[in-house]
Amino acid sequence: MNQEQRRKYLIERLLDEQPRYRGVEISDVVSEQKYLLRSLMNIRMPGKISCEFLKVQDEYLQEANREKGIVSLDDMQEIQRDIFIFKGDITRLKVGAIVNAANSGMTGCYRPCHNCIDNCIHTYAGVQLRNYCNTIMKKQGYEEPTGQAKITPAFNLPCDYVIHTVGPIVQGELTVGHEKDLASCYRSCLEVAEEIGVDSIAFCCISTGVFMFPNRRAAEIATETVKHFKQETNSKIKVIFNVFKDEDEGIYRELLG
Repeated sequence: MNQEQRRKYLIERLLDEQPRYRGVEISDVVSEQKYLLRSLMNIRMPGKISCEFLKVQDEYLQEANREKGIVSLDDMQEIQRDIFIFKGDITRLKVGAIVNAANSGMTGCYRPCHNCIDNCIHTYAGVQLRNYCNTIMKKQGYEEPTGQAKITPAFNLPCDYVIHTVGPIVQGELTVGHEKDLASCYRSCLEVAEEIGVDSIAFCCISTGVFMFPNRRAAEIATETVKHFKQETNSKIKVIFNVFKDEDEGIYRELLG
């Protein structure tokens, strides 16, 4: 199969799972096919799926990830010792682990083609990631508390692991509690990474999107927490601060020199 054949196969199988969408016409326009496939993956609830589907999906996603361009540490500039900044799509990074800003349900974003990092990571990792997270959460039996972290395989992403953490939601005035919770997110991710033996970790800008944490203060907490952790533990882990907006890149470059 080529990519177009794989994409149509995946769309057809996912449509078959959704009785209300059966009969939906698949466009001949590639961009519309991609939008439909991602939407169907996003709304799919955790559950069993055939080995044939997974085989085709994995081939499709791995090729799609290669087409986007895989980025390693060698492609980045070291800003300070063991600290890097990368502006762009975190799902392109071939590092030890990338950090996902998850919600308390921990099984991904179900809004079709939503532009949050949780949606992007689950889309390009494949449906296995949602199933894996669902198994963890069923065993846990309660929603994930703010400030903790869990590690999972990365499946079709170029990184080795995904570390999921739930950041604080700022509604109204920023409080000391919000700041402590955000610092806990960064430290928990680092502790999990060290425990597994991950040699590099890429942090997204946790809580600064729809969770409304002020960007500058979030970056200050991120950089301070990482530096303190490395000093206290003598950790050699390499840390990448992943940004998507010019504003955040400017802030991190200012803070890190």
